[in-house]
Amino acid sequence: MKRALHAALSVALLGGCAAVGPEYQRPALDLPGAYADAPADAGSAAAIRPEWWKLYGDRQLDRLVADALARNADMRLAVARIEEADANLREAGAAFLPEVDLGAVPMRSRISSRTATPIPSSVPLVRNDIRLSLGTSFELDFWGKLRRAVEATRALALGSRYAKEVVTLSLAGLATQAYFSLRSLDAQTALARSTLASREEALNMVRQREQGGIASDLDLNQAELARADAAAQLKEFERQRALIEHQLATLTGRLGLTLPTGDFLGLPLPPLPPLPPAGLPSALLERRPDIRQAEQQLIASNAQIGIARAAMFPTISLTSYYGGESAALSSLLSSGGRIWSLGFGLALPVFDAGRYAAGAQAAEARQKQAVAAYQKSVETAFREVADALVSVRQTAAAEQDQQARVQAARNALRLARLRYEAGYSAYLEVLDAQRSANDAELAFLRNRQAHLAASVDLMKALGGGWSADSTQISNAAAKAAGGK
Repeated sequence: MKRALHAALSVALLGGCAAVGPEYQRPALDLPGAYADAPADAGSAAAIRPEWWKLYGDRQLDRLVADALARNADMRLAVARIEEADANLREAGAAFLPEVDLGAVPMRSRISSRTATPIPSSVPLVRNDIRLSLGTSFELDFWGKLRRAVEATRALALGSRYAKEVVTLSLAGLATQAYFSLRSLDAQTALARSTLASREEALNMVRQREQGGIASDLDLNQAELARADAAAQLKEFERQRALIEHQLATLTGRLGLTLPTGDFLGLPLPPLPPLPPAGLPSALLERRPDIRQAEQQLIASNAQIGIARAAMFPTISLTSYYGGESAALSSLLSSGGRIWSLGFGLALPVFDAGRYAAGAQAAEARQKQAVAAYQKSVETAFREVADALVSVRQTAAAEQDQQARVQAARNALRLARLRYEAGYSAYLEVLDAQRSANDAELAFLRNRQAHLAASVDLMKALGGGWSADSTQISNAAAKAAGGK
């Protein structure tokens, strides 16, 4: 018994050897040191908290995002996946400990007296057999297969948490974008109502002039057409607002949600977050949840190679049981009825027609796919940040131009009306001025919405903000990734 225990201990110690399969190393990526479209003075490392949507100072927006993060079905799904991943990790870790089973077999049987070998008269034909034992059998992790399995499961569990962060960032971004779209439609609806009232007033004026013989039927029909266009435009804005409101209701999990109409037209542009500090491209590797999720998938795929390679080595297991066996229950636990067994099992594939080698090659191919997916996620993140920076800069630069266009269009409309009322021009000139003024007003509002949307895209692309030590994180990430 002592020799058997010593042998079991020796094998268990050997099981602590290094696991087969490659050790994980983050792929080297050549990332630029800064964004080409970021301004030169973007080096201020102002901290941006994760609740970046609160920077806009809108309490209604804060409530909508809070509801989305608390009630949305995608969030509940992400939480349930985390719980599943945690359970899988506990299950994988339990493989290192032996599973002890209690077995009880009471049996009454009869043997035949008509066999070829005569049964001695002292041997009863009917007998009782009661067996009670504790048994165990577990695999010794000699090649590190179980350790690689835990490594892969742990990576997937971490990936599920990063997946929840991705859902959080996406929901906050969608809710914010939808809210700004709704408020922009409120402003466009208010503009459409004002335009409709103005064109109804113009139609009444043209009708009176036509009745007095000053205006023609053509002027009257053109005025009626302009009024109908404004009415149709108003109905279209109201339809779009209702759809956006339904989208917000679905995002927040409040299907009966109704939001009062807000006056976005006269509001100043909400404050925008500061531009990212220098060196942030490399810091994306540490901050973007989708990149970190892709890296955990890569770590899991890398560990699966070790699992597949370990299958080609012998499987060593320890089996044992201890208990008692007797014909009567009263003597089951006596010293004479004691039973025990301790043994080792070894299984080595001799001929598998290349199945295990093919499995290892498939695992290596999946790891290459994970590397490509990780690289693609990094490249996509870099492009999204660069695109958002361009959009923020260009829409901000276009703000003054759009305002100047609005002012010029309003002046042109005022002059066109004066010229028409004085009889110096046809009503067609007034119609052109009305269309130009309406287009200029709408373009101004849509540019403001695009500016806000670009700022939201920037925060999403950056992973929801950054801390004051982003530069140090960036340098550390660049060194770990082999970047410049």
